[in-house]
Amino acid sequence: MNSPYTPRPGDGVAWVTGASSGIGEHVALRLAREGWTVVISARRAAVLTAIADRAPKPGRIVPLALDVTDRDAVGRAVAEIRAQHGEIALAVLNAGTYQPDSAASLDAAAFRATHELNVMGTVHCLEAVLPAMIARRRGHLVVVSSVAGYRGLPRSLAYGSSKAALINLTESLKMDVERFGLKTQLVNPGFIRTPLTDRNDFPMPFLMPVEDAAERMVTEMKGDRFEITFPRRFTFLLQRLRCLPYPAYFALARRAMPKGG
Repeated sequence: MNSPYTPRPGDGVAWVTGASSGIGEHVALRLAREGWTVVISARRAAVLTAIADRAPKPGRIVPLALDVTDRDAVGRAVAEIRAQHGEIALAVLNAGTYQPDSAASLDAAAFRATHELNVMGTVHCLEAVLPAMIARRRGHLVVVSSVAGYRGLPRSLAYGSSKAALINLTESLKMDVERFGLKTQLVNPGFIRTPLTDRNDFPMPFLMPVEDAAERMVTEMKGDRFEITFPRRFTFLLQRLRCLPYPAYFALARRAMPKGG
């Protein structure tokens, strides 16, 4: 099977969700620098407008406030993008949240909220963009998950399970849509310096500046690799841990558990 076509600026617009900070913000700025018209979405309208005002030439950034957990709102937003700016050639589905948790603090409502944003928010976006991409037999889907989805980790009940769901979803999605010529990629970052990782109270090995992470991500989005991971030294180690039997894995993972956790 031939490799799916990678869209370029001028083939349509790029849509980046979760773009008010962190990787989403910096990926949007990087795409604009390459000449893309980038529609950025998140819930904080004022922050999106400030980012749009910093858009580097030759591209531009268009703010579109959106709560991706609202299925109907996502459908309306995608229709608005297509009507006002053209077809969505590239969708970077990055919206997500992280809140450390544990068995002692497990709260079903908080757990559900994490999955509603991280998983169902992504599904709502896919539902909205896929029909037009399939009809055109052209489009690029990028789903941002995390290495936290590889295996269970301490204090990551809701977040880790949501990211594991995204990994499985994107693997299935790739095999389903490649027959229509669509390109699908999965992004599994390690520790990146963002407002979300600032919540952590434990050592984060190989912590990567968000600007470097966005540069790596956009560069690798042009290639044929399905899974994009960074920083590579750290994610390589975690990929090897996926192959360990449970006794060995649990022994190593417990060492990462904070005292009293």
